Amino acid sequence: MYLSVRNRVVADRNNVKSSTKTAWYIPPSWIPTTQPPPTTILEAALLASRAALSTPGRQLAHSNIPLLIHQTGASSRVDTWKPGVVPWVEQWLQYAVSPPNDSVPMAYFFWDNEGIAMFMDEYEKDFVIDFRNVFTPVERADIFRVLACRYLGGVYADIDTQPLRPPATWIGPSDLARWTDDLTGKSYGLHNATTTTTTTQPVNLIWGLEADTDPSANAYWRMGYTYPVQLTQWALASVPGHPALGQFMDNLRAEVRLEKEEKEEKASVGLDSSSSSSRADPLTRTGPAAVTLATMQWLEKEVDFRWNSLTGLKDGGRAKLVQDMLILPITGFSPGRGTYGNMGSKPITHPDARLVHHALGSWRKFDWLVEYGKFCRTAFGLCRNWTKVVT
Repeated sequence: MYLSVRNRVVADRNNVKSSTKTAWYIPPSWIPTTQPPPTTILEAALLASRAALSTPGRQLAHSNIPLLIHQTGASSRVDTWKPGVVPWVEQWLQYAVSPPNDSVPMAYFFWDNEGIAMFMDEYEKDFVIDFRNVFTPVERADIFRVLACRYLGGVYADIDTQPLRPPATWIGPSDLARWTDDLTGKSYGLHNATTTTTTTQPVNLIWGLEADTDPSANAYWRMGYTYPVQLTQWALASVPGHPALGQFMDNLRAEVRLEKEEKEEKASVGLDSSSSSSRADPLTRTGPAAVTLATMQWLEKEVDFRWNSLTGLKDGGRAKLVQDMLILPITGFSPGRGTYGNMGSKPITHPDARLVHHALGSWRKFDWLVEYGKFCRTAFGLCRNWTKVVT
């Protein structure tokens, strides 16, 4: 079986494999002739991860991140998708199967609900019950993207993202250059980014900004963000085992414990404990604010890093290497923004743009309460703590 789009075969049926609804592609040159073919997406992903990590040239340039693409959806049946996402998924597959001359092949994995369940049963046995029972489908997708990168490595991208450059070319020497925090005087990055060794590269984790605002002003919360400088998680890339992703899971487990304690406390005084926890906001529990907090905490522990120094408002928006983590400016994963909420975002044709997010997520449902809060924040600078959660 193979993935096809609008009656066009995305890739050779001998190379794009499918197990029930879950599909994957591994470059044929990555698989030894003596290797039995994988029968599940989990076997395939582990095989590809090991093959990419063990061979030079199968990682993003200037990084140790394996060239694996992870995407998710309830089903890999194209007729169940929103029509708009089809050409974008096709483009990701095209980069994997038939990359342009300046790139190299990649492995591709489309994880449906069945594949995600298989993954969780294998890698998160002690968390899988909470994963299924505590979180919404949107939150489970948020958690899985982090775990896929944590255990297998690679690039995660929402299916409503459109790639503008092959991931293998996302990092250049200028992205690694030395830079200085103008408040603390501390410097980060490489003195000479063109002389990295072939055995160990400087980048192990890539994030992109989705919010870049003046921390002394109220623009960030009026636009609905938790932090003045905030990461997105519609795309990320990592080596297996990065501790910042482990910090995300540590925070999440702690949050689940607190929510359970809150419900137990309600039950002990005769209140309804079946209702949603007051803590259960997907944006802060598993979404962009959650990955921002985890990354912020890890960098603070490692190098006493000042988070707001990542802003690109004063330097024209440049990538910043801190430890082994590359933070892309807002144009990296969020180019082409309009006048309101632009925050330095440049056009999608700009060389800094790696992908564009079209925001077609299934979680986007209209809710009068949420929309009123958004209007109140934007227009009047009020309602800061008004719910952003669709009821």
